[in-house]
Amino acid sequence: MNAPVPQLELAKITKVFPNVRALDSVSIDVYPGEILALMGENGAGKSTLLKVMTGAYQLDAGEIRLRGKPVQIPSPISSRRLGIRVAYQEPDIVPGTTVAENLFLGELPRLSGRLVDWRRLNEETEALLAPFRLARTLRPSTPAERLSPAHRQMIEILRALRGDLKVLALDEPTSSLSDTDTEDLFALIAQLKARGVGLIYVSHRMQEILRLADRVSVLRDGALVGTRPAAELDDKTLVRMMVGRPLGEVIKRSQHATAETVLKVTGLTSDKVSNIDISVHRGEVVGLAGLIGAGRTELGKTIFGAFRHEAGRIEVEGRPYRIKRPHDAIDAGIAYTPEERKADALLPELSVSENATLAILRKLTRFRIVQRRREREIAADYVRRLRVKTPSLQQLISKLSGGNQQKVVLARWLATKPKVLILDEPTRGIDVGAKAEIYALIETLAREGIGILLISSELPEILRLSDRIVCMQNGRITGELAASEANEERVLQLCMALDMNSQNQDTTRGAAH
Repeated sequence: MNAPVPQLELAKITKVFPNVRALDSVSIDVYPGEILALMGENGAGKSTLLKVMTGAYQLDAGEIRLRGKPVQIPSPISSRRLGIRVAYQEPDIVPGTTVAENLFLGELPRLSGRLVDWRRLNEETEALLAPFRLARTLRPSTPAERLSPAHRQMIEILRALRGDLKVLALDEPTSSLSDTDTEDLFALIAQLKARGVGLIYVSHRMQEILRLADRVSVLRDGALVGTRPAAELDDKTLVRMMVGRPLGEVIKRSQHATAETVLKVTGLTSDKVSNIDISVHRGEVVGLAGLIGAGRTELGKTIFGAFRHEAGRIEVEGRPYRIKRPHDAIDAGIAYTPEERKADALLPELSVSENATLAILRKLTRFRIVQRRREREIAADYVRRLRVKTPSLQQLISKLSGGNQQKVVLARWLATKPKVLILDEPTRGIDVGAKAEIYALIETLAREGIGILLISSELPEILRLSDRIVCMQNGRITGELAASEANEERVLQLCMALDMNSQNQDTTRGAAH
């Protein structure tokens, strides 16, 4: 009997970006009518692999085979023509259009010439929407601007189903769906499986993986850890495969927290986060952990006033503040260093000195004239304190290394003399030496009494720096751990909203490991 042929093979795929080997000879395959789960921590290489599979990225080495035959995928259009599709976690919804136009984006049915066949478009849209309870509130003519996050996610999934589908990858498909809509999606997945479609299912939700998958492939740091039958796995084994580091290697930082609460957030709710209660004490580092889409950055930006909140209360040193914009937060003593340094923090055509003092420019201006001497004095003080390597204060910020750019961003907010500092991915994209210096700076700032809310996708970083760890999923807090009881497995379990009751008896043993 002939051995079955995989529907899709990704063989020894390597993808290299400047200074980063995102994929290192990764090989996975999926068979007709099979669900292959793809798991890994943030940054493990899952998204890069999907983008190589669909032609959004070009591989540097390796081969892609469809039904045993090598194929070239130079673009997403070519992958669609081959029947390979991905429904991404972040839906690509075009504003100013309708549900029907979004579902058939780029492939609108047409009459003779260039006229859109609106009748056929509406009929085919209704047929796609019909099986889903979520879709009962939609019409083909519903404007894209009225779509809820769940509606947007469903349209992204349905868009991928059109045409001759051979392989479908679903990237966190239930992240915005209710339980009932999730069950509808699972029923659809069962139908696709019965039709012989190969399915790659990317999710951090253990229960979904163990319920749906036939096999599970785990990536870590751009490499394949292994592929195993799902029936042989449990949540503990999967977490250990994803983490892959000795839990005892985490070094705890010194404790500087006092009993005084410097930041208290109660019932904070927006379209990004829901009913958030969180506090930070003076000199305390509170780590905010969560997987992609958990809402950590959204919470930080909401506290800082960059995102509007609908309900809730924010207090600094016991005093309530109405924070509607970042200026209000700065006046209250809250500072925020953003996740996307280049996009949201740096002004590349300005100097080190100008970037370092941007947040206090109002204080340095008299009669609309900036006091340049005072600006240079303040910038020089922080450049010296943070050990920024720059030939001069007049050097363009764009000419510095990533680590030194990050130090200048920190200098900008330290110059405001904050009581609370929100650090969003403070070590992303910087080298090991600069990372160690940032760690030392966080230790110093805590010792000086600043309350720090630390957002990081690196679990070892969260564990090393935090006094307490607050875990999030889907815009909500799912649990909290003291540093003394935290390890990578327990944090991941809370971030994935696993049932911790069964773990309680293992708390002492798990912490010891």
